[in-house]
Amino acid sequence: QVQLVESGGGLVQPGGSLRLSCAASGTIFSINTMGWYRQAPGKQRGLVARITGGGSTNYADSVKGRFTISRDNAKNTVYLQMNSLKQEDTAVYYCNAVHPYGAIWWGQGTQVTVSS
Repeated sequence: QVQLVESGGGLVQPGGSLRLSCAASGTIFSINTMGWYRQAPGKQRGLVARITGGGSTNYADSVKGRFTISRDNAKNTVYLQMNSLKQEDTAVYYCNAVHPYGAIWWGQGTQVTVSS
């Protein structure tokens, strides 16, 4: 059974930083494309950043230059470093894994609140 467990969310002031972590189990982590999505109240869930098994990345335009996704295959963990946070980054952040054969898994989400 595949499990994705996020951590690292919390309350931060505008301009601050947070690092989210997503630990995976039950899957061959290195072959999965890993992603971070977010959902703000009243809005649809959308892609924040994604990293393939080979290390290629892509980002939502709204976070380019501020957020960095990375992965440590030895630790079965994907990270999202978030800098220069804005109030509009407030959302529940979800970890996502996509297997090359098409299976998709989601974590339970972690709340990020940017507020002064």
